[in-house]
Amino acid sequence: MKCLIVQPIHADGLTLLREAGIEPVFCPTSDMATVARLIGGCDAVITRDAGLSAEAIAASDVLKAIVVHGAGHDPVDKAAAARKGALVCNTPGANARSVSELALGLAIAAARLIPAGDLAVRNGVQGFRENNRFSELFGKTALIVGWGATGAGLGKMLDSAFGMRVIAYSPRNPDTGPFERAELLADALAVADLVSLHTPLRDETRNLFDAKAFAAMKKGTILINTARAGLVDETALADALADGTVAAAGLDVYSPSAPRGPLAASNRVIFTPHLGGNTAEALQRVAVGAARNVITALSGQRPATTIETISEPAL
Repeated sequence: MKCLIVQPIHADGLTLLREAGIEPVFCPTSDMATVARLIGGCDAVITRDAGLSAEAIAASDVLKAIVVHGAGHDPVDKAAAARKGALVCNTPGANARSVSELALGLAIAAARLIPAGDLAVRNGVQGFRENNRFSELFGKTALIVGWGATGAGLGKMLDSAFGMRVIAYSPRNPDTGPFERAELLADALAVADLVSLHTPLRDETRNLFDAKAFAAMKKGTILINTARAGLVDETALADALADGTVAAAGLDVYSPSAPRGPLAASNRVIFTPHLGGNTAEALQRVAVGAARNVITALSGQRPATTIETISEPAL
């Protein structure tokens, strides 16, 4: 049996595959043309943010399982997988702590404009402290949008480390533990000093933060997005930054053009290159989880994190 490795994974995951008699096949690049060329003869695929396209899936012949290295499975064409009879599963929660910690780091960096301050010092710019406004997080109100493992992890950190009032907005998760639950997003936006996004990208969450959502925000809010770029209307965010509705933003996910577009003109926007789950610890956990899912699927069982897929009707 063979497993196509679309993007590099931790060696511990590869070791598990080999011990189970599954040969890793490595893609030299993650473009879908290369994947389609190499996918023949592979019983499984492990992919990261490159996903797996319909064309690549169609080029497979013995494909039984597509395993996402991480939680986000939107780049995998699940309808195409269903047509092939291949299950799709992910590894949610394995990198949650790392993403939560990055969100916390971005919140502090945005509140204190740390990257802009560093750049000012390096460039010999005078008056940075005097010409900018900074704020503490302690005792403020945080709104966590999406109360899964990552959002809940951040909420607990903000509560214990900063004494923040934590409000959760998560329509699909009724259990927010000891934390407040918001029924309406607009009501929570009106009181939040910090908003952090941790919800998957679905039809109902695409552009969830549009002009209407920003209009409902409290003036001077900090926005953090370590989830999915499509959650935020970037034009509306640029307008909200310009009028002071958003004091600063920390973005680990964004459209390809954002770092060269209107958002890049502001020193109050922080871009990081999708670092959320990219720690040594998280990469090891996720790779092991992905490999175990492959082994389970190829043994004829259904991994616990299998995502329900519905094939498109024939035309």
